[in-house]
Amino acid sequence: MDGELVPWEQAKVHVSVNALHYGSAVFEGCRGYYHNNEIYLFRLREHLKRLVDSARIIMLNNPYTVDQLQQAVVRTVRENGYNSNIYVRPVIYAGENIMSLNASELPVHAFIIVFQFDKFFTKQGLRVCVSSWRRLPDTSMPPRAKSSANYLNSILASTEARKAGYDEAILLDQSGFVSEGAGENIFLVKDGVINTPSTSSAILEGITRDAVITLATDMGYKVVERPITRTELYTADELFFTGTAVEILPILEVDGRTVGDGSAGPVTKQLTEKYFRVVRGQEPNYRRWLTPVYGRA
Repeated sequence: MDGELVPWEQAKVHVSVNALHYGSAVFEGCRGYYHNNEIYLFRLREHLKRLVDSARIIMLNNPYTVDQLQQAVVRTVRENGYNSNIYVRPVIYAGENIMSLNASELPVHAFIIVFQFDKFFTKQGLRVCVSSWRRLPDTSMPPRAKSSANYLNSILASTEARKAGYDEAILLDQSGFVSEGAGENIFLVKDGVINTPSTSSAILEGITRDAVITLATDMGYKVVERPITRTELYTADELFFTGTAVEILPILEVDGRTVGDGSAGPVTKQLTEKYFRVVRGQEPNYRRWLTPVYGRA
């Protein structure tokens, strides 16, 4: 917390913090994968760059650099001594000021949480529905910023889906095109081509999404970023979510319609296998994406 290691039970903020009252905070999620006595933080620097950019977008006076945050994350993980898969949650937030709506006058703090983490969804594939809630438009709230306030949109969609008996929601943008899941980016495979919504569909530019696009291209697949209509979801050969929490996870059903043959498709399987080799340091060509914590690698 603000540069000091603090025991979990003492890591507290005051009830007057602006972030609690108005959502004036930005955050990231980064995974660490344990393999051969080492923890590899996956694309840590890219996550922290997006964190700093998010703070800039919502006009927080963030005093922390990417280098400072990276050192703090590595130190926090190392001091906890984990020998398991972990999740890292850095947060930059507006501090003690109950009444102000002026971001430029708010005090700014940061904390980093680390905890053991394996699977977000225990299922091997998901049943999803298209939400009645639309994705926040860039003209109202900036989806490029990974801000706490934006995620109320996700909570509404995900809660609605689960109450209806589904595992997760897909949101459309304000024009009716597919945007993303409640907390995930989405990919559609049709006739061997991998498609994904572009930034014009109000998506968060996911770091796992970017990794999957790179891996798929390197593996010889054609990847197209374009507007995707709702009905294309119903006739896709394969659908899958990507994200730090979900990693790569197939979608097996949308709005009661089976996707493909109802199991993970060959493209999804190939990408998943490649991805899990990459994050564990087993693919030398992608070591640039990994930050080893203990220096054993």
